[in-house]
Amino acid sequence: MDDKPATSSLTRRRRSGLNVNRETGDRQSIDRLRAASYDRDEEIFAAAYDGRIVRRFLTFMGPYKRTAIVSVVAVLIFTLTQLAVPLVIRETIDGALVEGVRSADLLNVAVAVFFGLIFVNSIANYFQLTLVAKMAERILVDMRRAMYAHLQRVSLSFMDKTEVGRLMSRLQGDVNSIQEFLETSIMAIGDFVLIVGIIVVLLSLDFQLGLLTLSVVPALVIVRIIWLPIARRAFMRARQTSSIVNGALAENLMGVRTVQEMTRQAINFDLFEEKVRDNLHSHLRATRLAQIMVPTVDTLTGGAMAIVVIVGGTMVLDKTLEIGVMVAFLFYVQRFFDPIRSLMMQYNMMQRAMASGQRILEVLDVPVDVQDKPDALDLAEIDGSVEFRDVSFGYVPDQPVLKNISFKIAPGETVALVGPTGSGKTSITALMHRFYDVWDGQVLVGGHDVRDITQASLGRHVAMVLQEPFLFTGTVLDNIRYHKEDATAEEVIEAAKAVGAHDFILNLSDGYDTMLGQRGVNLSLGQRQLISFARAVVADAKILVLDEATANIDSFTEREIQIALARLLEGRTGIVIAHRLATVRNADRIFVLQDGEIIERGTHGELIAEDGLYHRLHSMNYASFDDVPDKLLTTQAAGAT
Repeated sequence: MDDKPATSSLTRRRRSGLNVNRETGDRQSIDRLRAASYDRDEEIFAAAYDGRIVRRFLTFMGPYKRTAIVSVVAVLIFTLTQLAVPLVIRETIDGALVEGVRSADLLNVAVAVFFGLIFVNSIANYFQLTLVAKMAERILVDMRRAMYAHLQRVSLSFMDKTEVGRLMSRLQGDVNSIQEFLETSIMAIGDFVLIVGIIVVLLSLDFQLGLLTLSVVPALVIVRIIWLPIARRAFMRARQTSSIVNGALAENLMGVRTVQEMTRQAINFDLFEEKVRDNLHSHLRATRLAQIMVPTVDTLTGGAMAIVVIVGGTMVLDKTLEIGVMVAFLFYVQRFFDPIRSLMMQYNMMQRAMASGQRILEVLDVPVDVQDKPDALDLAEIDGSVEFRDVSFGYVPDQPVLKNISFKIAPGETVALVGPTGSGKTSITALMHRFYDVWDGQVLVGGHDVRDITQASLGRHVAMVLQEPFLFTGTVLDNIRYHKEDATAEEVIEAAKAVGAHDFILNLSDGYDTMLGQRGVNLSLGQRQLISFARAVVADAKILVLDEATANIDSFTEREIQIALARLLEGRTGIVIAHRLATVRNADRIFVLQDGEIIERGTHGELIAEDGLYHRLHSMNYASFDDVPDKLLTTQAAGAT
C-alpha cells in the first residue's frame, strides 16, 4: 500500500512546522499540534447538537416498549408510595392529638397502612431497578451491534482519515456513558413526578406555608440557567480530550516496534503526557462543575427547612396550623430536594450521555460512499478479464493519483505493475476491488462495470494478498478459510501444501488447530504470509491480486512460492505488484507506472531492451533473483504440475 497519502504524525508535524523541542518545552507547538489533531477529527465528525439525538435513541428502545412501560408503571407506584407515607404520619399525629379516644385504633390502622406502603414500595423498587438494568444492557448491545455493522460497511476513504483509537473511544467509552444514563433515566420520571406531587400536596395542606417553602426554588432556577451552558461545554470537552488520548495511545501501541527502533519513547511520552494532562484538566473542570449543584441544593434544603420550622412553628403555637401538617411539611421538604439533587446528578449523566450520544450517532451516520445499486448484478461466474477505461482517481480532491489510465487484461493473463513508490500501483488494485469509486472513467471486471456488480460477488471473484498479512485471533484452520468458511479441512490442507505452508503448520503445537495470537504474533512474518497465500488459494477466486505479497519472504521460500503460483494462476487472471524480479519477470506483460500514468508496457525482455524506466529500476532494485535462471523456474513449475 505504497501510494496512499498516509503520513506519520511526525511527518505531519514537520510539514506544519510543529517541531517539539523537549529541552525548551515548546508548549505552543504542542498546543498547535493538539488543535490540528482535533480539527482533523472534527472534519469527519462535525454534527451540531439537536433534538434528533433523543429521537434516534428512542428507536433503539422500540423493541423494548413493553419493558419500558412496565418499568414506568413500577416507578410511578414507587413514587406514589413515597408521597403517601408523610400523609399517613400526618393523619396519625393529628388524629392521636385531637381525637385521643381513638388513638389506639388509629395507630393500629396507621401501622398497617405504613407497612403496606413500605411493602408495595419495595416491590416496585425491585421491578424498576431490575427491568431498567436489563433494558439498558440490551439497548447497549443493540447499539454496539449497529456501530460494528456500520463500520464494517463504511468506505475505506473514511477509515483512511480516522484514527482507530478515536473510533474505539466511541465504541467503548461513549457507549459506557450511555449505559450509565440509561440505568437511571427512567428513575428521573419518578423524581419529576415526586417533585410535582410534593408541590401539589404542600399547597393543599397549607397554601401560605407552601408558597413560603417553595420560595427558594427560583434561586435554584437562576443557578441552573447560569450553570447549564458552562457545564455542557465542559462535558463535551472532557469527551473530546478522552478521544485524543485514546487515539494517541492506540497509535503508539500499534507502532511500538517502530517507536523502540527509533528510540522515540521519551519524546512520545512527553507528547502523550501533554494530552493526558489536558484530559485530566478537562475532566477535573467537568467534575467541579458537576459538583456545584450538590452543595447548592443542600443549602436550599436547609433554607426551606428553616422556613418550615420558624414559620410553621409559629403557626402551630398560634393554633393556626396542626402539628401533623408541620411534621408532614418537614418530611416533604426533605424529600422535595432529594429528587432535585437526584435530577442534578442525572442531568450531569445526561450531559455526558448527550455528548456521547452525539458522537455515537455521528459514527452511525457516516455516509457509505461505495454502495451497491438497487439493481446491482450478483455474478455467479466471470471470465476473469479486467479493463480500465480512462480512469482518473485520487484520495484528496484536486490531487489525482491515477491520470487517464487505460489497459485491458485478458482472462488467464498475468500482468505485473511496477514503478516508483506513489506511482499508483496499489490504487489500481484498490479500484478493481471497488474499495473506492473512480473520479472519471470505468473499471470493468468480467466485462461489467464494478459499480454495476454487488460488492459481495466482486469479493468472491477477486482475492488479494497484501504485503502485510493480517491474521485474526483463532486457529490456523479458521484463518486459512477466512474467505470461504465452508471450505473443508482437506481443501485447507491442499491449499497449504500448494504454497509450502503445510510442513511448518504441522510443526506447530496443535497443527492446524493451533491458536494464533492477535495478528498472528506467534508466527514469523514469512509464515504469516504463507498462511495468507493459502487463504487466497482456498478462496478460489478468478482474479488474484498480489500486492508486494512476497516482499517479506526469503529468497528460497519465494522460489517455492513461484512454483506454486505457476500452478495457482493456471486459468486465473493475475495482477502482481512486486519489487522482486522473480515475481515480475515471468509475467505475460508488465506495466510501468510513473506519476499516475502508464509510461511503458511489454514483457520483461522487451522493457529491458527499451532502456527506459523499467531498465533503470531493474538495474537498481530488481536483481534479487538474477541468479535463478528462468528455465529453472519454468522446469520446476512444469514438474510440479
